[in-house]
Amino acid sequence: MRAIRALAGFVCFAALCACLHAQTEGTISIRLLDGKTGLPVKASNFLVRIDHHDTIHSEWVKINDDGSVIVTLPADAKEISVKATYDMSMATYINCDAAKQTDKERNLWYPVSIILKAGVVAPNECGKTDFLAKPGEFIFFVRKRDWRDRPED
Repeated sequence: MRAIRALAGFVCFAALCACLHAQTEGTISIRLLDGKTGLPVKASNFLVRIDHHDTIHSEWVKINDDGSVIVTLPADAKEISVKATYDMSMATYINCDAAKQTDKERNLWYPVSIILKAGVVAPNECGKTDFLAKPGEFIFFVRKRDWRDRPED
């Protein structure tokens, strides 16, 4: 009987912790678009970093069957950097917010608080597009690598 009571108490405690944990996270949706056409791009995976750390958090990303992407961030995340991979490999798209810069590989950071409050559309140096983001939405543009891009390290 004591074991059942202890187990029930543990289950209640775990449920309470899960509820509190869910309330402290920030959830954003990501739209990945082709930099030239503005059409949706389906990535193999997303490489998410927060707060200028090198650690990649693909486990925070949920890619739905319809191609929509949801990222669940910890509550203390201040800035986010996102890259996408293609062809079921670790080859990353070139982010169009850095496409004309000499260091196309560098991470560009966007404030999570602004994404959650108003939404953010990253700059598009690959073409002319006109999109508006909704609160909680991050839109960024990419292009596949070509022969002019230096190989990944």
